[in-house]
Amino acid sequence: MSQKEIAGKLTLTEEQLLNDLKILIQTTQEQVVHAVNSSLTQLYWQVGKRIREEVLNSSRAEYGKQILYALSIKLTSAFGKGWSAGTLSHMVKFAEVFPDEEIVSAVRRELSWTHIRTLIYISDPLKRSFYIEMCRLEKWSTRMLQERIDSMLYERTALSKKPEETIIADIEKSAMTGRPTAAMLLKDPYLLDFLQLNDRYMEKDLEDAILRELEQFLLEMGAGFTFVARQKRIVIDGDDFYIDLLFYNRKLKRLVALDLKLGAFKAGYKSQMELYLRWLAKNEQEVVTGDGC
Repeated sequence: MSQKEIAGKLTLTEEQLLNDLKILIQTTQEQVVHAVNSSLTQLYWQVGKRIREEVLNSSRAEYGKQILYALSIKLTSAFGKGWSAGTLSHMVKFAEVFPDEEIVSAVRRELSWTHIRTLIYISDPLKRSFYIEMCRLEKWSTRMLQERIDSMLYERTALSKKPEETIIADIEKSAMTGRPTAAMLLKDPYLLDFLQLNDRYMEKDLEDAILRELEQFLLEMGAGFTFVARQKRIVIDGDDFYIDLLFYNRKLKRLVALDLKLGAFKAGYKSQMELYLRWLAKNEQEVVTGDGC
């Protein structure tokens, strides 16, 4: 019997053994890749720090670019690709943005060098901290991170409208709890161009378009949202009311009600939504698992 025939005739026990070995090998491979990435990121920071201290901050700073090119040629000759002048410049920027080695150690355990290379060019420290935390919590790829930055996600969050002290407190809270705060997830405004509505449309048209493009709408809503109901009927003091769209956020453990309105905001909209939320808190409490609506 050939080796191929033997390999094709594994018993159930042997199949389980094979699957276990595959998982073991794949897990170890992932751990090795993560360890290598973490070590390389630490190396890049050390290289950037040394160049910045020894060259760019010295009296020879005017020769900074020339020195980077000279170092690049020598390092590439000694170690191969990966040491271009542009890459060295990224490393210097890394050391400039993150001067504290303890912070670097924490970041490199969670994010790849490609993540960091994108983040270091965000000039606003609070904005940068927001994206670092969201990358860590949501396991964003580098491509997803860039898409979120390009869509001005931070500027559209409720968090960015708050005072600096509150923003810092929210980011620190998310780091401790392991989940983003409501202000980090909820946006203002939401971008709904993908609905492709005409210039003139009714609230019903908007609702229909959202449900037609539900997957894209959930992505725009943010992490953890799931659809619950359309035109959710509730009865208050014998009168029927209908919540246009009802969602649930797994991360916040909260129901999110949407009442679609066209035109300028009116004070009555707020009181109407508060009425809905009180009903949901009283009658749908089990859905929220004790955290409220």
